[in-house]
Amino acid sequence: MTTDQDLPMDGQSATAVFAAKGIDITANKDKGVIKVVKHPGLDGDRPMIGDRVTVHYTGKLLTGKRFDCSRDRKEPFSFNVGKGQVLKAWDVGVLSMQRGEVCTLLCKPEYAYGTAGNPEKIPPNSSVMFEMELLKFEGETLTDDGGILRRIKVKGEGYTNPNDGASVDVHLEGRCGGRLFDCRDVSFIVGEAEDKGVPLGVDRAMDKMQKGECCVLYLQPKYAFGSEGKPEYKIGPDQEIVYEVTLKEFKRVKESWEMDLNEKLNLALGVKHKGNYYFKAGRYHQAVIQYQRIVSWLEMECGTGIEQQKRIQDFVLTSHLNLALCYLRIKEFSQVVENCNKVIELDENNEKALYRRGEARLLRNEFSLAMADFQQVLQVNPSNRAARAQISICQSKIKEHHEQDKRTYANMFQKFAERDAKTRRSKRRRDDSIRNSMNGEVVTKRRRRSQDCPY
Repeated sequence: MTTDQDLPMDGQSATAVFAAKGIDITANKDKGVIKVVKHPGLDGDRPMIGDRVTVHYTGKLLTGKRFDCSRDRKEPFSFNVGKGQVLKAWDVGVLSMQRGEVCTLLCKPEYAYGTAGNPEKIPPNSSVMFEMELLKFEGETLTDDGGILRRIKVKGEGYTNPNDGASVDVHLEGRCGGRLFDCRDVSFIVGEAEDKGVPLGVDRAMDKMQKGECCVLYLQPKYAFGSEGKPEYKIGPDQEIVYEVTLKEFKRVKESWEMDLNEKLNLALGVKHKGNYYFKAGRYHQAVIQYQRIVSWLEMECGTGIEQQKRIQDFVLTSHLNLALCYLRIKEFSQVVENCNKVIELDENNEKALYRRGEARLLRNEFSLAMADFQQVLQVNPSNRAARAQISICQSKIKEHHEQDKRTYANMFQKFAERDAKTRRSKRRRDDSIRNSMNGEVVTKRRRRSQDCPY
């Protein structure tokens, strides 16, 4: 790549340098973005489409007038590169850079601010220059917990993605510690990928992909093969893995708004059975996907007639109860409480919802709230022995915490008392030292006076 340590950023001289030393980095070589490297970056990886990049930048007109600068704000700028979130020139330019690189881009209007320009800053149809420094980049996180990281090698086509229930054809290459353990073409239903031995993380990435896309997925154990590992692939428990995935083809299923109520009710029964199958097999994340589909279809439906309304409510209520139980198993206690609350909105005396909410609250150390739930269970069903036992546990925990609080406060007060006593002793020693010092000075003065007296 062309390098120029002292590229000017002022009008004609800059344009001349670009013409002489710049490289056209556009895909179709239309000279829409010309690049000159001021300081080379670190050898190695470059950003991929979708990566979260962080840059410093300075924008100037060809006259040399500066119109924007991140350094003036003392804050770098971050965005997902190649996603159309910024100027087209930035997407093109940053994808060509290495970490630590500083370069200058000469950008034609169609890659910058277009025919309109930017009022009060950039005239219409203006070419502009940007000095860019690529500070860092990382893959795009697809989940809130950061368990799936995606880096796109080849961008897909179109704007549609597979949805839950869609059939997909993919090519997979799985690696663990650099070792290839899985290489195949496979078809599966989104939400049911583990039926074909495909890990959860690949399944959950499908609704973010487009036809023809090739991406690399970095999967944490939760989204890989979990605590069980995969013996047939010689993968031990709690291992991180990497999958390269190419989405070759897919066929979407109808979205909720495309189906009538009878279609939803007919599909819900099969999806419920699939969720129950996954739950019994201990595949709780997969079960969650199925139960959530039912909720998304029916939660806002009213139905016509008492019988249809009852079917809808039964499906929704059961799905929320099953979701709560799944979340209990995977220790996502806030989700347990949320789903139980949904059930209680429909049936305020639902014994299972009250009990499961109590379990979640107990595990969150919300002992008083948990005890109130278990007490309400007993009001609904006085013979529920499990609830009675849980109340005893809550009472014991509350007592234990009160005792612990007493010890904590007692120790705190003891420490305060010891600190105060230490302060008083230190003050007494200081006062004694001052008095002794003063007495010594008095004695010394008397001796001096006696020595000065005539005999």
